[in-house]
Amino acid sequence: MRKIKWTLWAVLIAITLAWIASDDPFPQPATLFSLRPVWIQYTGLMAIAAMSLALVLANRPRLLEKPLAGLDKMYRLHKWLGIAGLVFAALHWLLAKGVQYAVGWGWLVRPPRGPRPPATSAVQQSLREYRGLAETLGEYAFYAAVVLIVLALIPRFPYRWFAKTHTLLAVLYLPLAFHAVVLLRFGYWSAPAGFVAAALLVAGLVSAARVLTGRVGARRKVDGRVASLTWYPELRVLETAIDLKPGWPGHDSGQFAFVTSDRDEGAHPYTIASAWNPHAPQVVFFTKELGDHTRTLKDQLRIGLPVRVEGPYGCFTFADRRAHQIWIGAGIGITPFVARMKELALHPDRRHRIDLFHTTADFSQKAIDQLSADAHAAGVHLHLLVDAKHGRLNGERIREEILDWASASVWFCGPPAFGEAVRNDLVAHGLDRADFHQELFQMR
Repeated sequence: MRKIKWTLWAVLIAITLAWIASDDPFPQPATLFSLRPVWIQYTGLMAIAAMSLALVLANRPRLLEKPLAGLDKMYRLHKWLGIAGLVFAALHWLLAKGVQYAVGWGWLVRPPRGPRPPATSAVQQSLREYRGLAETLGEYAFYAAVVLIVLALIPRFPYRWFAKTHTLLAVLYLPLAFHAVVLLRFGYWSAPAGFVAAALLVAGLVSAARVLTGRVGARRKVDGRVASLTWYPELRVLETAIDLKPGWPGHDSGQFAFVTSDRDEGAHPYTIASAWNPHAPQVVFFTKELGDHTRTLKDQLRIGLPVRVEGPYGCFTFADRRAHQIWIGAGIGITPFVARMKELALHPDRRHRIDLFHTTADFSQKAIDQLSADAHAAGVHLHLLVDAKHGRLNGERIREEILDWASASVWFCGPPAFGEAVRNDLVAHGLDRADFHQELFQMR
């Protein structure tokens, strides 16, 4: 989390510095109408920059996965960039249109304006001819983008509609990019702000084209068929095994993939619950009934159904230098640890001593027996806590049961708020924050 927060601020500060190097942020005398044109340029630059970077991340670029600690973190950064873009775009609108409305309503008095300086080149003159069109397209694209971004931030908005409407943001980016090119102060193009804007606009346009032509993740998609289905009614969890056709590169324990079983529904992300065996190419997923789509899977899926799997993604892969690892799998968050235990059963890890805490509100004897067998085969010490019987897990309980917890690394998968509470407790009592690894498995 800290890495992506620092990345977000570093990006915003770097673009701001490029703008400061290209213009005078505080022209004198400092009045609303002297500051307004300069800060319209700044807010517009920041808005299109944030949107461009968000589009780049929407393409799931492989080169950025490790530097940003996984696609789950990249999508969190994508979300924050989208929000930042919305905020800067709203400020841009207030300065551009809000002041106009205030003048029209008699709330403000605009000072006399001198003649516009003549164009210094044919390119500048050509851009001026499109100014009215750029303003109109940008304004209405902004209104539409506000609606789509707000819908994306509503948790109850169905995922299938989120995926479809979110793609429309790539369409809206095109008129917004045109707006930026035409209305960005012409002098910026030969200054740092222009260099940054040009690079980000090119990246954004290429990314938008890839989204709109369905090229996102195209080289990481493999066809497969459902091989088996196991339903755990007490847990409301479906276990799905998928046989893969050639092309899957293999995966590490803790990674996830996007699965498409219905084109109208689109791809959904699921953590992989199986170890990779190149001689029997298969992936297994655990899916808990948590939303409209997952509640229908047990009735819609059938053995032999063709599906498409895209991946693998993620860096929650248990790689560290600590001799002791503490795993915490809350509810369906047990999935990556199941995959790792199956891998350890085949390839024992003699470097780590491992304690696994599995806390759950639901209980299935069949599932617990399988989990216990996996833990035994992997040499993992299992701590099972059923909420109704053992109470809820917290940092204090972990510290009481594991005496050398402060020298261990902690790997958490489960509800984000629960993970944050455990992390804060352990860090407050001496755990190095860098030793707490949490998967942020929220793709919106």
